[in-house]
Amino acid sequence: MPPSRKRNTRRRRRPQSDRGRKRKVCYFCKEQIEYVDYKDVALLRKFMSDRAKIRARRVTGNCARHQRRVANAIKNAREMALLPYTAVKS
Repeated sequence: MPPSRKRNTRRRRRPQSDRGRKRKVCYFCKEQIEYVDYKDVALLRKFMSDRAKIRARRVTGNCARHQRRVANAIKNAREMALLPYTAVKS
């Protein structure tokens, strides 16, 4: 007789606080902005961390289309030296 395999029958439950949380809305869809301009550094900085990394979709709340456009705009701005590639050491 083959040995029986134990299966983990317990399911992890999410904490109560996670259930009531509202989903973030895409800033660009809400404001009806079609074009993400790489020259708008103030707007692009909202989607970057203090270490100059591009923030994830789940953090910013952007939809997939606008997250791609933001990432490309940030990369273009970095090429044009409008935004840093890394954080400035203090």
